[in-house]
Formats: sequence, structure tokens, C-alpha cells
Amino acid sequence: VQLQASGGGLVQAGGSLRLSCRAPRSITSVFNSYIIAWYRQPPGKELESVASITFDGRTNFSDSVKGRFTISRDNSKKTVYLQMNSLKSEDTSVYYCNTDPPSKNWGQGTLVTVSS
Repeated sequence: VQLQASGGGLVQAGGSLRLSCRAPRSITSVFNSYIIAWYRQPPGKELESVASITFDGRTNFSDSVKGRFTISRDNSKKTVYLQMNSLKSEDTSVYYCNTDPPSKNWGQGTLVTVSS
């Protein structure tokens, strides 16, 4: 499974961005069975899961983003969103979406740069 992340960009600290994660046509029939998560790997740091969502909307967040990020999914559009508010410089990273647990096929990710 290789999901496609998009929506990254350059934003000032305190700003917002919304990332999108779209499922390829090859898995649209089973997309709803997957838990989808957003991951990031800041420069020089390990990969971490920041948010996840089940088919029926149950969510989970890392402590580092709790209260600032929200995750949602539109199963009809086979898309998961990550709304990022009150962004901080330490949120700068490439963001990936993948299943949870992650498949071995990672997409290219989308770069989020937060300037202070």
C-alpha cells in the first residue's frame, strides 16, 4: 500500500496547514479497513507517528501535537486529512501517511517547513 501525501509548504510559526492523504485506486475497495496514520521524521531524528484514525473515526495523537493537530477521514473520497494548527519550528519535517502499522511502501511524503 502506497498512500500519497500532499499539502505541505512553508508557513510561519503559529500558522496552519492541512495535509491530505489519498489512497491509490488499487486499494480503494479496502481503504476503509485500514487504520491510517501520519508520520514524520524531523531532520536528525527518528520517524514518529503523530496521529492516526480508524475507519469509524477514533483518533490518537502523539503528545507533541495533541491539542494542535486534528485528523479526519472521508471514506467516500478515500482521503485522510491532517489539520495542523499553531505550528512550531519543531514541526518542520517531511510528513508521510501510511497504514498503522505501516506498510513497507512509503510514499514520497510532503515537506512542511515552519519558519520562526
